Amino acid sequence: MTPQADAPSPRRSAWALYTLLSVTFINILGFGIVVPLLPFYGASFHAAPWQMGLVFSAYPIGSFFGEPFWGRLSDRIGRKPILVCTTLANCLCYGALAFAPNIYMAFLIRLVGGLGAGNGSVVQGYIADVTAPEDRASRMATLGAAYNIGFILGPVAGGFLAKPSAGTIGFQIPLLAASVLAACSAMGIALIVRETRKIRVPDPNPPTRLAMIRYAVRHPVVGRLMLLTFMVGFAFNGIESVFGLWAQHRYAWQPRDVGLCFGIAGIVSAPTQFLLTGTLSRRFGEARMLAVGMVGTVIAMALQPFGNGGWTTYALMAMTALCSSVAFPNAGALMSRAIDEDNQGQIMGFNNATGAFARVAGPQVAYFVFSIPFVDGPYFLGALIVAPAIFLALAAGRAAARM
Repeated sequence: MTPQADAPSPRRSAWALYTLLSVTFINILGFGIVVPLLPFYGASFHAAPWQMGLVFSAYPIGSFFGEPFWGRLSDRIGRKPILVCTTLANCLCYGALAFAPNIYMAFLIRLVGGLGAGNGSVVQGYIADVTAPEDRASRMATLGAAYNIGFILGPVAGGFLAKPSAGTIGFQIPLLAASVLAACSAMGIALIVRETRKIRVPDPNPPTRLAMIRYAVRHPVVGRLMLLTFMVGFAFNGIESVFGLWAQHRYAWQPRDVGLCFGIAGIVSAPTQFLLTGTLSRRFGEARMLAVGMVGTVIAMALQPFGNGGWTTYALMAMTALCSSVAFPNAGALMSRAIDEDNQGQIMGFNNATGAFARVAGPQVAYFVFSIPFVDGPYFLGALIVAPAIFLALAAGRAAARM
């Protein structure tokens, strides 16, 4: 099989990249948009805290199943049709969530939406198809910047556009805005993005999914990076999910305050990924920068409970986002180097599914620890979980150097 189609013009390639970045941005925007809304959205349905946790977790549960499925399918039939279909599905789910009649239907819609949004592995596979290995850290950093901007602006949009005093209808505006953005993204993919995979005769004896999972887990680079993805995602998503309740409890913050905090973090972290991450990775090495990012994340998480609800709280949240923006693109670049071209989508899908599972488990554990009550517990627990990831990053780097 020839893994790449005819190269498009530089201008068309640039527009295709921007369109793919919009897919990543909108996917994670939908995940983050309910963060500041959750306590108030759930209250409008008279939902218990455990039900609010399920609504938050439904999206990554769907992504957990979607990521390896769409990645594997895109390796076989192409990236573009999968991206169009999944983005349209996400568009419909945002619109449906705006009019959910009860908390159980909200959970179901978020679950289906997460399944459609589980196409990050397809985007990563597309970038790996058209990018030279030495440039992948930079491209993955750009992709990570779109991820982080969505991660940050989701809560900002939810916080600033929501009108809690209006009841359930007050939460429809940010969700409908996300639906419109997803529709525009799907249209952009259909019109601008060119296919990078060529149709091939199917392998009569392809490896089973279980065999590929075993291969990924036992791989000296991929296996370590998957574990790192889970550990960091578990801690970071747990903290993000509980941040609104934590800030409300500690400082009597409202959705606008939570959104502002995430917005400041985004202003700090996104330019770092666009402008510095690729340069730092080329100079100091992908594994070293991944480890440095983990060190900074541990420090920021451990110190957050000692903030005062003012500039220190904003600064530590920004530091957490900044360190993540330095770290994670290097994980994707290291992994892409270790995977053969015909399995980029599937292996990236396994890794993204690991991250999705972390987005399910992390919030549930964080809510449990928060409600013990050990209000600051999610931060201390997060720091303890991320600390071993420093050594996983260095070990993965050494293994990659030997390959």
